[in-house]
Amino acid sequence: MSAVYDHLVTTLTGKFEVPADTVRPEASYDDLGLDSLAVVELFLTLQEEWAVPLDDSEATGTLTVGETVGLVEKLKTGA
Repeated sequence: MSAVYDHLVTTLTGKFEVPADTVRPEASYDDLGLDSLAVVELFLTLQEEWAVPLDDSEATGTLTVGETVGLVEKLKTGA
């Protein structure tokens, strides 16, 4: 995968204590057991670490790990 994906996995497993074997690109944050506040906190963390303006309104439990990676990568490249 990408550096963004690898970093997101590290953040989810380290800061949010999500078991590494459950983190997959198609896994939603609901699947990973994160509540809405945790997803917003994750977005804030990613904004700080990657210096990208993620839209908090997109921080929902139905969003997948892969979709989040796509958002960050798109914002990083300015595409």
